[in-house]
Formats: sequence, C-alpha cells, structure tokens
Amino acid sequence: MLTRLNFTVLFSSVFFLSSHALAVGKPVSQEKIKTSIVKGAKFLYQSQNATGWWSDSGLPALTGLTLVALEMADAKKLAAKYESERRRAYDYLTSLAKPDGSIHDGRLINYNTACSLMALSMANETRYRPLIEKARAYIAASQIDLGEKGKQDNANDGGVGYNDKHDHSDMNNTLMAIEAMRMSESALRRKDQGKQPLKHDLDWKALEHFLASCQNLPEHSDNPNLSTQPKDRGGFIYHPGESKAGEVVDEATKRAALRSYGSISYAGMMSFAYARIGKDDDRVSAVIDWLGKNYTLNENPGMGQEGLYYYFHLMSKALTAQGVNTLKGSDAKSIDWKNELAAKLISLQNKDGSWKNPTKRWMEGDPNLTTSYVLIALSLLAE
Repeated sequence: MLTRLNFTVLFSSVFFLSSHALAVGKPVSQEKIKTSIVKGAKFLYQSQNATGWWSDSGLPALTGLTLVALEMADAKKLAAKYESERRRAYDYLTSLAKPDGSIHDGRLINYNTACSLMALSMANETRYRPLIEKARAYIAASQIDLGEKGKQDNANDGGVGYNDKHDHSDMNNTLMAIEAMRMSESALRRKDQGKQPLKHDLDWKALEHFLASCQNLPEHSDNPNLSTQPKDRGGFIYHPGESKAGEVVDEATKRAALRSYGSISYAGMMSFAYARIGKDDDRVSAVIDWLGKNYTLNENPGMGQEGLYYYFHLMSKALTAQGVNTLKGSDAKSIDWKNELAAKLISLQNKDGSWKNPTKRWMEGDPNLTTSYVLIALSLLAE
C-alpha cells in the first residue's frame, strides 16, 4: 500500500519540493489535522456501497479518487479494520477494465481511466502491473493532435479531453491524465528500480503547447481568446475556447477574452509541476503571482462557491508540488497558506466526518467526492 508518507516521497522525487518551511502565525496542531483525517476516512469507509463502489457505479473515477484519498490518509488502524472494503473497491475497478486498457462503464472514458489508474498505482500490488501498463498506453494514445500529426498547430494539441482524440482538450482532463501518468510511472519504476524504459508516455513538449493555449500569457501562445488584462495575467482558463468564469471585454477595442479563475489556475500550476517545470520559470511564477494576488479561502476566485472543494484540493497539491511555502498577497504580505488552509478545512468538517459543498455544481454536493478532495489536501499538510 502506498501511504501518505510514500506519496509525499513521490512528490519530492517528481516535483520541486522545498525542505525549508516558513512558520507564520500560530500553527494548527498536527494532532488536529490527523484527527480530522481519521474522521474523514472513517466516513468514507462507512459510506461505501456493498459491492465496492462509491456514489455512482457508472463512474469509477469517484471510487478511484476515494481510494487515493484513503491510501494517503495513512490511517493504519482503520485500514486494517476495513481491508475487505478496500479489496472490494479495487475488485470493482478491475472489473471495468477493457481490452484496450481503458477503465470505464461507457462514459467519460479518459477521466474514469485516469482516476482508476491513480488508485491502481497507489495499491502497490504486482498483479496490477499489466492493467497499469495498458491504461498508460490508452491515456498516452488519447493525447490530442488535431492538425498535422506531430505538429502543435491547433490550440487543443497536447491536451486530453473526456472521451477520445476527436474531442477538445480541457485543463481538468489533462491534469487527471498527466497525474495518472506520473503516479503510474512512479509505481512502475518502484517495481523495477527504474531499470526498464517506459513503454508508453505522453508527449510532454506537446503538453506545454496546450498549457500555453490556456494560460493568460499571450506572449507564449497565438490563441486569440487569451486575455491581455492585467487582472487575468498568469491565470488559466478551462480550455482554449472557454473559461468557466466567463469573458472580459476591453472597453476600447471591444475585444472579448477569457477570464482567469482559481481552481483551474492551480490545475495549470500543478500541470507545470508534472511536466517538471519549476517555479523559477516565468510561466510558473506568473501563475503563482496571480494566485497570490487572488488568494482567498472564502470562495473559488472567479467562481464563487462553485468548485470550492476542488479549489482547496488543488491548492494543497499544486503549492506543495512546486515548493511554495508562502504566497504573496495583493498587499505584498506573506500568506501562510498551509496553516490557513488546514484551519479552514477542519472548521468545515461535518459531525459525521464528511465535507460537502451546499453549491452542488461539479458534483460537490456529493460528500464522498468532497471528502476525498479534502483528505488528500489535509494529508499533504500532515507531517
């Protein structure tokens, strides 16, 4: 089993973690964080369907993300008590594996495959290696190349969409795909001590093209939909032709451009980390700057309460991955985001151990999903 500690080691080997932490303000105790994690993990184990899945039998991604959260929670006593539940969940995922390597029940193929691959990669079981390798092959083949093959001549090239290569790319599916590829890479290399070359992988340079098409840094892309407004600079949009936060219109030129928003900007920051592009790169420093200036724990910047828990989830992962210990706010003051985020998440936990967003968009009314998001976030904040 790949525990929280081992997952943090994975982060440090793949990304750009800093060993020096800055303490600002009174810290939330580790005891409180770990108690909160255990309560959340207990809720998830007890809310599992008897046949092994969580929330929706047709969406294995939800079970995959829950398993990742439980593996990272590192609640050993609970894990031993609920081992049969854990085993049923993995059996459910493997039952949906298709001959082409995808893992799904007929919809959202890439998303479901990626989330399932993450869970299988964390299980640390040799018997899953064939499934992991086939799922990697499927995801690698799903990377979009719409124009001339091998050339990044379409804004969507290099990304991943929901279903197949003829779909448009988007930042959410792309992040899930590249996260699954890096996690499975780590799992495979752990087994063979890195001696064997990877059989399948993404075109990481093409990925950079897609990220540029979604980042409001027009000098890095010819995507005409990118914003030139200072308030958007450095942030990300959902895909090259859409921002969930809508448009901004230049009063002088009447030109419409797409607005940056919080959760997907953290997705972009995290994607750079998986592409092994560190915080000294101007693209990464620009998104960190935007996130610092727009920092808040009261909403998902640009989206209000929609996607709030996904925002919290990605904040913890992206800032940890890039080794950002403090953010610089709009007033240039340092923000101890780790301590503030831990306190916020603990304050939002329900009595039954769950978390739930009253605003239900993007399935955040499902406490299994939101609790999984928070457990992963808190696990990265626990020592």
